[in-house]
Amino acid sequence: QLDAFGEALLLFSAAAGHDHLDVDGWRAAEAAIAAIEQRWREPDTDAGIWEIEPDAWTHSRLICAAGLRQLAQHGPGGEQAARWVSLADAIISDTAAHALHPSGRWQRSPGDPRVDAALLLPAIRGAVPASDPRSIATLRAIEQELTQDGYCYRYRPDERPLGESEGAFLLCGFVLALAYAQQGDHVTSARWFERNRAACGPPGLCSEEFDVTQRQLRGNLPQAFVHALVLECAVDQYAE
Repeated sequence: QLDAFGEALLLFSAAAGHDHLDVDGWRAAEAAIAAIEQRWREPDTDAGIWEIEPDAWTHSRLICAAGLRQLAQHGPGGEQAARWVSLADAIISDTAAHALHPSGRWQRSPGDPRVDAALLLPAIRGAVPASDPRSIATLRAIEQELTQDGYCYRYRPDERPLGESEGAFLLCGFVLALAYAQQGDHVTSARWFERNRAACGPPGLCSEEFDVTQRQLRGNLPQAFVHALVLECAVDQYAE
């Protein structure tokens, strides 16, 4: 999962921004950067955020670029930071050359033209600006193709209607809330947050998926990834 290295860099950069990244932490960050440098061009070896068949997943590459950019902002600066930014630029440029849909949005991989809700995260995490036309086009495509009844699906596995092959992914609903907040549409952001927050079970726990038709929790329960986004969205909503 190549994206894990990018996510790790985002955590390291957050720690560095609060002056809490010690020597061992910087060594770990450098190891993650070395892994990205070595592996980001490797074809069909990445299981990606959804842990599925190996491919050159766009989300993974762009999240690595986001981590590199953020760490460069909070790092020691100088030539080292410039090298990290240069690597991020190279990853984004190559990804745009091979995984940009004709409509102007990001697509899942060079060989998979479908849209994926995970492709909202690169803009949220700082790989590209929220105002970038690619970010806006991706948000619009996800809203049009992957949402229904106030819930969001991660991608379309096949030609069946949304909800028949798998449930809505609550993680994706909260990511949409963050994306709309980043665009300055706080009303829509709050709507997505409250709608998906209401899908938690009686103990207040969220599952991985939600069957919208039967109003049932599906998949892993509890799902830590979802709860992390609930907390992030709650802080974001309060800040507004």
